[in-house]
Amino acid sequence: MQFRLFSFALIVLNCMEYSNCQAPSHRWRRSKRASYGAYPICKGCSVCSRDNGCVNCQPKLFLFLRRERMRQYGECLHDCPAGYYGMRSPELNMCSRCRIENCESCFSKDFCTKCKLGFYLHKGRCFDKCPEGFAPLEETMECGEGCEVGQWSEWGACTRRNKTCGYKWGLETRTRHIVKKPPKDTIPCPTIAESRMCKMAMRHCRRGKDVKTAICSCVREIFCQSVPTPSTFTPIQVYSSLVNIKENSPLIP
Repeated sequence: MQFRLFSFALIVLNCMEYSNCQAPSHRWRRSKRASYGAYPICKGCSVCSRDNGCVNCQPKLFLFLRRERMRQYGECLHDCPAGYYGMRSPELNMCSRCRIENCESCFSKDFCTKCKLGFYLHKGRCFDKCPEGFAPLEETMECGEGCEVGQWSEWGACTRRNKTCGYKWGLETRTRHIVKKPPKDTIPCPTIAESRMCKMAMRHCRRGKDVKTAICSCVREIFCQSVPTPSTFTPIQVYSSLVNIKENSPLIP
């Protein structure tokens, strides 16, 4: 009888010892489930809560904050979803929203890598039409390198029929040069010359009160350059030159 009681006590002690040894392992597994796998949203988390999901992620993963109505949940992802880019830091890797208009995915907050449908990618931005000098490439929805032109020159002299005076209205022109020719299968270069209407110089010179003080008073001093100066001609010759030019000037207003 005593032997049976001793054997029973020994078995109980062994079971108690086994239970104590296993308790830490069970507690560790319960803790692990609470931090990583107790809820589907906690996958990849290093710190997770039932209410807010992931608070911090395992190394190399990005924390993405998903909004559902009034609540916000954290998820740990290998790659950020469309419209977001991965931003790494020693403390936390985060998915941040692209701030570029009409951008679907981006490399950083100010550099897009793919535009939304119907927009062309050009130098990290999205355009509905490619800028001047660039060709739209429909296969990749990007703006291919086109013709590169220089800056516009200053406006030239106001002329009409190769004359700088004698008419009321003329045209003035400015030009620019091609700096880099476009590759094949792209749009042609933009215009390198353009003209606009301008008001021309006065079509005749007027005399002063006295022939001896005859002066030239044309606009821009273009017309006057073709008139002999009083220093080399007598007043009568100057007057004759002025009258002759006036009489031969076109009478077009």
